[in-house]
Amino acid sequence: MLFNISHNDKKIKKAINDLVGNSFGIIENIKMKGTGSTGMIIVKASQEISAILNKNNTIKYANIELRPSGIIIGFQSQLEVYALVIPFYKLVIFKPGNTMTFHIDHHFISIDISKKTDRFMKFLEKIENQKLKQT
Repeated sequence: MLFNISHNDKKIKKAINDLVGNSFGIIENIKMKGTGSTGMIIVKASQEISAILNKNNTIKYANIELRPSGIIIGFQSQLEVYALVIPFYKLVIFKPGNTMTFHIDHHFISIDISKKTDRFMKFLEKIENQKLKQT
């Protein structure tokens, strides 16, 4: 699901937590050696997300936050911050070439991983391990 998280809305926060769980605590975060990715360049996105991203002509970046029951892909357009929330049971990942594509229903985001392959692959392994625990 796609959310505008620019403002502190309790209903949206609850909906996100219901879908993917609360953020990991500091102890769990240290044990996992981090639960967030570095900034990655978005190379392609679904129609609705592309419409949001194309409001300005800057390079589009995304980051991924690992949660107990899914992931949150965050990105910004102009002054608005958005989150693509993907529970593990709906998460589909493709790796065509030097990109990684994350799908949920009719939304997707493709990111360039050509320059961050080793670091990103370790983070992807964390995602896959967490997904295995949940399914």
